[in-house]
Amino acid sequence: MAERWLYGWGLGSVAFGGASLVVPLYVVELGGGPVVLGVLAAVAAVVGVPAALGAGRIADRTGKRRPIVLAMLALTAAGIAVVPLTDRVTPVIVANGAIWFAFAAATPVLTLLAVADVPESAWSERIALLNQYQGIGWAIGLLLGAVWTSVGGQFLSAEAVIRWLFVPLAAAAVLGLGLGVRTLPADPGPGGDRRASGNRLRRAIRSADRFSVRTAAFPFTVGRADFRGLHPRRFVERFTPALALYFAAVFCAFAGFAVFFAPLPAFLTSVGFGSDGVFALYLINGLAAATFFGAAGRLTADRDAAILQVASLSTRGIAFPAVALVGAVWGATALGFGAAAVAFAVVGLTWAVIAVTAGTLVARLAPLSIRGEALGTYAALGALAGGVGSVVGGRLAAASYAVAFGAAGGLVLLGAVVVLFVRRYVASAPPIDRTAS
Repeated sequence: MAERWLYGWGLGSVAFGGASLVVPLYVVELGGGPVVLGVLAAVAAVVGVPAALGAGRIADRTGKRRPIVLAMLALTAAGIAVVPLTDRVTPVIVANGAIWFAFAAATPVLTLLAVADVPESAWSERIALLNQYQGIGWAIGLLLGAVWTSVGGQFLSAEAVIRWLFVPLAAAAVLGLGLGVRTLPADPGPGGDRRASGNRLRRAIRSADRFSVRTAAFPFTVGRADFRGLHPRRFVERFTPALALYFAAVFCAFAGFAVFFAPLPAFLTSVGFGSDGVFALYLINGLAAATFFGAAGRLTADRDAAILQVASLSTRGIAFPAVALVGAVWGATALGFGAAAVAFAVVGLTWAVIAVTAGTLVARLAPLSIRGEALGTYAALGALAGGVGSVVGGRLAAASYAVAFGAAGGLVLLGAVVVLFVRRYVASAPPIDRTAS
């Protein structure tokens, strides 16, 4: 795989990284409160699974990969460019939904491109390289937002700074599209590369799908899961009680994450943090998780994954309301920013452990015959919980941010308790045949 086309997707990821936060901040500038932010995040969450599922299957059946990726980059550029041209919230929500539809649809197709024309032994390495470019691009997008709003805020109004930030982000998407036209690999023809399907590709994704900065603050957007092999009827028939209980924990935890993150930009703005401070805090959160991801993998290999996840969920559950406390007590003072930065770093560090241990636990709890489907269901369930949690978080925050963040922490702690029950259930239950087909 020539690396040149990865630069195109890296530029696209710069656009996604910046848009992930500048759109909510723009909604706040337009007067949108936490309820609107909840709807904004919910729409972005729920469009992901059908987009990923549909694009992956179309790429399989037609062998057309380049057109899908290029079309999604074009849709991203158009969505970002449209947002600052309107002063109405509804078109912004629609445009934001289109942006995250494009991201979710491109993700599985890019995975197919990454493993095309290479031996299976190199798949994990190629997917990891793709994730690296995407993660770096996302971080640069957040960094661009922090620098742009900090410098621009000295010359322009807050709303003007936000509006003009869409220009370089749209330009990054356009440049990524142009580079993609020149460098994306040629399509293999109808039917695609049949090697890049089924359990072998899912195993490669599991071993190489490393953390990106995106998932630290947007864990309910669709990741690089392979949804193409989902067979709901077979999955339900072979569902185990332990796996069902764990999925209940996943839903509670991811709903809690969304309850916290959906109204968060409005909260930070309300306590006095400027756009530059908000971008900086999100970047700290993502980089803390990215830095700790390797260590989390080593810890999971050496320790009890369930206990590690319980500890991380519990810590995160406490950190969420702590952010509300910090904002209420110190606001946007230097001490307040420092305390908030520590809280955001803790939130990021705990996500690294949760992300690693979740994949490990799903793989261990699911019978071998449905393991790939279980991992796809986990990703889809996270997106669904994100949609529900975003709406609930926005409505709770409209009444009280303290209540919203307290509820977020409570849901995450409930998820931790359920994971503990799963661990005890598995320890006390008789062994089951995980190789049954």
